[in-house]
Parts: sequence; structure tokens; C-alpha cells
Amino acid sequence: MAFTAQDVKTLREMTNVGMMDCKKALQETDGDMDKAVEWLREKGLAKAAKKAGRIAAEGMSYATVCAECGKGAVVEVNCETDFCAKSDLFTAFVKDICKAVLTNEPADVDALLASKYPGSELTVSETMPEKVMSIGENLQIRRFKVFNENTSVAYVHAGGKIGVLVNLKVEGDIDATQIGKDVAMQIAALNPRFWDKAQVTEDVLEQEKKIALALMDQDPKMAEKPAQVKEKIVMGKMNKFYEENCLLQQEFVKDNTMSVEKYIASAAKALGGKVTFVDAVRFQTGEGIEKKQEDFAAEVAAQMNMGK
Repeated sequence: MAFTAQDVKTLREMTNVGMMDCKKALQETDGDMDKAVEWLREKGLAKAAKKAGRIAAEGMSYATVCAECGKGAVVEVNCETDFCAKSDLFTAFVKDICKAVLTNEPADVDALLASKYPGSELTVSETMPEKVMSIGENLQIRRFKVFNENTSVAYVHAGGKIGVLVNLKVEGDIDATQIGKDVAMQIAALNPRFWDKAQVTEDVLEQEKKIALALMDQDPKMAEKPAQVKEKIVMGKMNKFYEENCLLQQEFVKDNTMSVEKYIASAAKALGGKVTFVDAVRFQTGEGIEKKQEDFAAEVAAQMNMGK
């Protein structure tokens, strides 16, 4: 039976075993997924295979900056329950994954799984089954990002519900940590769609203009106005759109008399230097993951009926 790269990926997601071992398991079992799982379990590689089927939608988003090299990293690692996400074992595991990201700078999650686990000769993939067993839940490394240039500032909100990594270009001998933290807190709180109005695409602009014109046409007084007047009103509404959706144009939450862009410039000037926002990453734990809705009463009833 033939198998595809997607089959290998599926088997890895089911078992938390490395890609090469999953490929070998499928080769040894002629592509039979169930037999491949058993093969891995028999080899002692997939002790946590049953746990891997559970949805991991809780977890932690964590960001940090290396004190020695200055590189910054942000990761999201998922588990099954909020109780687990707050445990010391899980928190330590997430921080180790962040160290692995900083040390190895892998290209993607598969490369991260193939890299060395901090303080061990084993790979992250080889370490995962033991971590799943000791922590007691399915674990998934979902995503990560590294900034290895400029100045990075990390911020973790609500114990790992949101992780933000901000990247700044700093000119002059100044410490921009507070500026970066303020910007990161703004991103965590307001989750802007864009960093700067220059990033807003034409299709988004056209859609917003279309909506604004449609709303004016619903107002009898506005509908009678000349097209050029409507266009000016629409442009004013677009400025409001930028202020609501673009980080640098947003009202600074700590001082509503200025935008974030103006705050960065004035704060840097006060320190005797210049700071330019370059990029940022915001991970919100579990966003986009469909959580399984458990009906525990029905589950218990079903188990009792099975026992009859």
C-alpha cells in the first residue's frame, strides 16, 4: 500500500514521533496507519499514541529574548486543559521549546522537532513522548517566530494567554525596553489588523470605501450630496479606519493625546536616540483551534450503560 507525505504528517500528529520514524513505520507496514501506530508503540516510540488523538487547544504563548545574543523568540505550545497549562512541568517544557528555537533557529515546526532538546542528546521529537507521559496530556508545538536582528522586546500577558514579540530598530546608545514593552502591551490589548497604514491592501481599502458609501446612501440627507463630497467624507472615514486598525496610527492607550507612532518618536527623543518600529508577532493561545465540547454527564451515562 502506497503512502503520501500527508500520511507521514498525520502519523506524526497522532503519535508525536519524528518524521523519519513515522516514514519508516509506514514503510514497514505498507502504509497501513493503524499498523504503523502499533509498530511505533512496539518500538517504544509512541507510548502516548492514545493521548495524541485528544484536541490540544489550551496551552501557553511565551516570548523571550536571549540576554547574551539578543535574539528574540515567541512560541505557542498547546495542551488539553487549562489546569495543565498552569502547571510547572508544562511551563518549563514551553520555556525549553523557546530555548530550542533560539538556539537552533529552525525553519519550521518539523525542523524544530528534529533539532536538539535543551540539555539533552535527544531531539525535541524524541523527547516529546516522555514529556507527554510525565505531563499527562497531549502536547502540540503549534508555531514560533524568531527575530535575530535589531532589538527585540518580549511581553507575556495573563500567564501565557497572549505572547508578543516586538522588533525595533534603535539608533543611539539608549535602552528601548520600556518603549518595546509599551508597544507590545498595545498589541496584546487591541490586536491591530495591520502594523502601519501602508500595509493595508487595495482590496481592503476598496471594501471599506464600498461599505462607507453604502451607509451614506441609506441616509436620505447624505444620499443627496454630490459624488465629490461623498468622496471627501469617505476619505475621512478611511483615516478613522487607520486609527482603529493600524498599530502605528492607533491612539496610544497610555496617552490618548498621541498615536503609537508619535509615542515611539517622542519617547526615543527623550532618551536621546531614535527608535523605529520594524515588526511584531502576536500569538493568542488556541486562536483558530476548534475546541471539543465535552458532555461529561452523557459520557458517564454512556459508560454506565456499557457496564450493564
